[in-house]
Amino acid sequence: MSELLSEAEARDAADGLAGLRDRFVLDGAVYLDGNSLGALPAHVPARMEDVIRRQWGELRIRSWTEGGWWTAPERVGDRIAPLVGAAAGQTVVGDSTSVNVFKALVAAVRMAREDGGGRDEILVDAATFPTDGYIAASAARLTDCRLRPVAPAEVPSALGGRTAAVLLNHVDYRTGRLHDLPALTAAAHAAGAYTVWDLCHSAGALPVGLDAHGVDLAVGCTYKYLNGGPGSPAFLYVRRDLQDRFDSPLPGWNSHAEPFGMRPGYEPAEGAVRGRVGTPDILSLLALEAALEVWDGVSVAAVRAKSLALTDFFLRCVGEYVPAGRVESVTPEAHAERGSQVALRCPSDAGGVMRRLIGRGVVGDHRAPDILRFGFTPLYVGFADTERAARVLAEVVG
Repeated sequence: MSELLSEAEARDAADGLAGLRDRFVLDGAVYLDGNSLGALPAHVPARMEDVIRRQWGELRIRSWTEGGWWTAPERVGDRIAPLVGAAAGQTVVGDSTSVNVFKALVAAVRMAREDGGGRDEILVDAATFPTDGYIAASAARLTDCRLRPVAPAEVPSALGGRTAAVLLNHVDYRTGRLHDLPALTAAAHAAGAYTVWDLCHSAGALPVGLDAHGVDLAVGCTYKYLNGGPGSPAFLYVRRDLQDRFDSPLPGWNSHAEPFGMRPGYEPAEGAVRGRVGTPDILSLLALEAALEVWDGVSVAAVRAKSLALTDFFLRCVGEYVPAGRVESVTPEAHAERGSQVALRCPSDAGGVMRRLIGRGVVGDHRAPDILRFGFTPLYVGFADTERAARVLAEVVG
């Protein structure tokens, strides 16, 4: 047995989060793609059987009231809130990340215009996930703003009197680089602009501190580190003191002050409910609610500590096992700049390497042209998994 494997087994034995692994449906593979789709919590199928057979099959329409369907978007939002550092009453769940980015960004520009000063510019992360860029471009056209792609590190110097809103990713989806949310939010506020943060690769992986850092608006998906299931609805955070100014570009009957009044004129509801649009996707929403129960009693700080330990250990194992020159880490070494994934540049047939890894039971993913991504979900990934992944990678590329 290698020294690294012995160390891995010892660290797993001392891991306070190790018991959570049994709460997920896992086969013998090393699953390092939770930053794309989280594993299934084992109790969710039985919960969904009740939703389908009893709530839908027997109660039918009565479940909107008796089953709590109507209030699920806010209720599930309040389950997510502590995981992103928010108090209750500011987070609503529904729609996709893309739709929520659009709502938040247009609302941010509208608030900036209300403040005065002729603001007509949106800054967007130049390396953002493509859809965020597409949405930002559409929002800019809709609001007659100029769109300026900039690197997050350049945002403070790019801000000016014309900047209305800044759309940034908390963690870069390709490299796993963690951007400085507190400092960038403060810089935007100093310039009179509003922030919209995309938390898809940080929610459930590390402390975010939305309330503590005064973030204006934030969105995030729930099918990655929150394990909500494929296509599970996203969340939208609206800071409490901005809720009465949140002017959604997608007003719907579900966000109306009197949703069953069926009045022709729109009057927005109070609070985070303004973030709702149409009828909630109840099956996905309740699957997410059940999945979030695995977080009961779990500290996000403990998850972050294990995440950093796992990614440190993986990089160390890669350094010792993989022949020199075959891969290169593009994920920052500094903990303050690292999310919960490791991205390795593999100049020789990265897509083929990942296919062979998956064939040998190490599941990550490939981002063109040459990036191998490995996501570390501390709720169910251990140190022995990490050592095995690096050892198999060395065999595949060597």
